[in-house]
Amino acid sequence: MKIISVVGARPNFMKIAPIHKAFSDFSLQSSDINLQHLICHTGQHYDDNMSKVFFQDLNLPQPNYYLGVGSGTHAEQTAKIIIEFEKVLLSEKPDLVIVVGDVNSTIACSLTAVKFSIKVAHVEAGLRSFDRNMPEEINRILTDQISDYLFVTEKSGLENLKKEGIYNSKIFFVGNTMIDTLIYYLPKAEESKIIDEFGLIKNNYVLATLHRPGNVDEKVELIELISLLNKIADRRKIIFPIHPRTKNNLVKFGLMNMIHPNINLTDPVGYIDFISLIKNAELIITDSGGIQEESTYLGVQCITLRNSTERPITVEVGTNQLLGNDLNKALAAASDVLSGKIKKGSIPELWDGHAAKRIVKILLTKESEIHLR
Repeated sequence: MKIISVVGARPNFMKIAPIHKAFSDFSLQSSDINLQHLICHTGQHYDDNMSKVFFQDLNLPQPNYYLGVGSGTHAEQTAKIIIEFEKVLLSEKPDLVIVVGDVNSTIACSLTAVKFSIKVAHVEAGLRSFDRNMPEEINRILTDQISDYLFVTEKSGLENLKKEGIYNSKIFFVGNTMIDTLIYYLPKAEESKIIDEFGLIKNNYVLATLHRPGNVDEKVELIELISLLNKIADRRKIIFPIHPRTKNNLVKFGLMNMIHPNINLTDPVGYIDFISLIKNAELIITDSGGIQEESTYLGVQCITLRNSTERPITVEVGTNQLLGNDLNKALAAASDVLSGKIKKGSIPELWDGHAAKRIVKILLTKESEIHLR
């Protein structure tokens, strides 16, 4: 049995790493199935800080294929991935392709695979923001419609897929592979020296990550965002590992001189160091998806500057507050947290570190049954 897992952007690596480990563990323990698990990196994130460092941190092997598609418009990037991934499929003829998350690589490789009648498994299926202005939302919906296995991280995913007419036999509630990785690497994160290197005090700083086009692509919105961070920086030191997109826009709009001296703009950091920054923060201000999940598991206060989230469980039971683009509301919420008025949270169901094992067991059981027919 030959399986190809696809990664393209930084969040994908954390989701595939435990799956790769689970496949490797199975191969060592069983001789019943001749299993070959390959990794294809599309190169959607091509900067070393956004890609190579994460492969090293997560102990992932060098990809069997690196497509090197780089940047471009959504159409250009998707088209390049389809063209290059088709060559991989023609060469390898896999039984199954695993895609994760919601980036362009996810829909592009799914679509290419199904055109060859190759089965597709979507890890992190069913998540919906209900905001079709987000390109990721379109990627999620379309990938789920053409996938054969849909692995769900939270109960909202089950509800969404059923409403969209997906057969129950395709849907599996398994938990969250991103949390698998978080749990596995927490001991290493405890050894990280990043807090000392940045001169931070544990539980006494704010971590910021902002990169969504709606927040950083327009000058007016970006100025308002900096003003919010500057007001918070009057009370706490802020560490801001800056996404290339955000940095480029700060430079383009001539806004670098607006940055408060208490805000430390730094290049993106590796996975282990970043988990340490999340774990030890007093507050996180973000527009990321995955950080909402990681902060919920770690019990760290999180303010999400988006109008919707595809991860509602982080708001329902976790420590996340979804505050949209109302920066006055965000400032008030941040002030509350920094004054000790925190949101209590709990860990969502099946976020226990064993999601990847469940996924691999389901895939190998189901596919073995088909092969034996």
